[in-house]
Amino acid sequence: MSFKIYNTLGHKIEDFVPYNKDKVTMYTCGPTVYHYAHIGNLRSYICEDVLEKALNYCGYNVKRVMNITDVGHLSSDADTGEDKMLKGAKREHKTVLEIAKYYTDCFKSDCDRLNIKWPETVVPATSLIDDYIKFIEVLMEKGYAYFTNGNVYFDTSKLKEYYQLTNHNEEELMHGVRESVEEDTNKRNKTDFVLWFTKSKFDNQELKWDSPWGVGYPGWHIECSCISMKHLGEYMDIHCGGVDNIFPHHTNEIAQSEAYIGHKWCNYWFHVNHLNTKNGKMSKSKGEFLTVSLLEEKGYNPMAYRFFCLQSHYRKPLEFSWDALDNVVSAYDKLVKRIANLSTDGEVDAAACEEWKMKFAEALSHDINTSSAITVLYDMLKAELSDASKRVLVQSMDEVLSLQLEKAWEEKKADVDDELASYVEGKIQERKEAKKAKDFAKADAIREELLAKGIVLKDTREGTFWEKQ
Repeated sequence: MSFKIYNTLGHKIEDFVPYNKDKVTMYTCGPTVYHYAHIGNLRSYICEDVLEKALNYCGYNVKRVMNITDVGHLSSDADTGEDKMLKGAKREHKTVLEIAKYYTDCFKSDCDRLNIKWPETVVPATSLIDDYIKFIEVLMEKGYAYFTNGNVYFDTSKLKEYYQLTNHNEEELMHGVRESVEEDTNKRNKTDFVLWFTKSKFDNQELKWDSPWGVGYPGWHIECSCISMKHLGEYMDIHCGGVDNIFPHHTNEIAQSEAYIGHKWCNYWFHVNHLNTKNGKMSKSKGEFLTVSLLEEKGYNPMAYRFFCLQSHYRKPLEFSWDALDNVVSAYDKLVKRIANLSTDGEVDAAACEEWKMKFAEALSHDINTSSAITVLYDMLKAELSDASKRVLVQSMDEVLSLQLEKAWEEKKADVDDELASYVEGKIQERKEAKKAKDFAKADAIREELLAKGIVLKDTREGTFWEKQ
C-alpha cells in the first residue's frame, strides 16, 4: 500500500517516498508567540498532528521538529512593520521574553487539550543566533546575499526559479502578501527579503545581537531553514504549515536553503487551508478570534472541535459556526456513548481486525482523508464483529484520530451519578415544556439553575444535551 499526499511543490497528489525508508523527517512551522493561538491556527496543528500519527500508523518512523518564533516576525510578511513580539510586549507591558514564555506555555496547553502530540524537538528562534549568522555569511560568500543601508538581503535574481511553490505570477503574489505591505527601496528586486536587520523604521527592538553587519536581529524566514537543518539535516521529507505560509515564507525558505546547500532541500510540502467564519478568515489582526479556552468556557469539549476539523479535508477551507459545532458535539457524544456501550464480550478476531485496520490505513494513505477514515470507524461499529474486536479497533484507530473515544465517556460516567442524571433529565423536560408554552423566562431560569450546579446545556437540532463542568 502506497502512502499518497498532495505536494504543493508538484501541485498534485504524489506517492510519498522518504529519503530514508526507515525514518521520515518532518518540520512544522510553529507559532509566533505574541498572543493566544486561535482555533484557526490550531486547525493546522491538528491536521499536521494527524499526518504524523497517520505516517506512524502506516509503519513509518517520524521525527518532527517545530520552531517557536520569538523574534524577527514583522507585522507584514513582506519585511515591513513592527516585530509582532514587540507589539505583544507593548500591549501587555511586559518584556518580549516574558511574552514569549507565557504564550508558548499557552500554546502547549492548547495542544495538550486538543490531543496534539508535542514534537520531540521544539526550538525557540532566539536559541540559534550564531547559526543564522554563519548561514548568512555563507550566502554572502556565494553571492546570494548583499548588505545595504544596514540590512542583509537575499538576492532573488540569482535564482533560476523563485516561485517553485506557486502557479502565480509575481504581480498576483505580491498582492497576496498580508496587509501593510510597503516597498523597501533598499532592495535590488522587490521580491528580495531580509536575512538580518540592523536598521528598520523603528528603533526600539528589544532583542538584538552582535553580528558582522552591526547589532541587530534575524529575519523571520532564516529561522526555519537553520532550525530544520540543524536537527533534520540537509535532506528533509515533509515541511508543514498553513496555506498563508506558502508565499512568501515557504517560498523564501526554499530560496535561501537551496542556495546554501546547493541541492534540493525538501521533497514534500503540506499545507492546511483556512478556518473561516461568515466574515472571512479568522484573524488576530482583526481582533476577532476564538480560542480553545473560550470554547471550554462556553461548555465545549476541545475534542468536539478536533472532531469538527477531522470531518473536513485539510486542503478545503472550513467554515466555523456555532450551529455547525453543535451538530458535531451531538455526533461526537453519540459516538462516544456508542463505544461506551460496547462490552468486553467475545473473542478478538485477529484476522478481521487486521482487515479493518487496513481499510482505515487506506483512507489515511490517500492524502490524509480523515472524513473517510471516520466513515471506516462508523462502518466497523455497525459490522458483524464481537464487541471485544470493536474495542481493539477503536483503540487502534484512535491512535490517529486522537479523539479520546473511550476516555471521554469513562470520565463522564465517573463524574455523574444516577440521581443527578435523573434530576437533570427531569429539568430538561421541564424546560422543553416551558419553551413549548413560550414561557422563555422559566426556560432561561432552568438553564441558569442547572448552570449554578455545574451543568451545561447545549441546544442542538437533535435535542438538548448536557454535561457536567
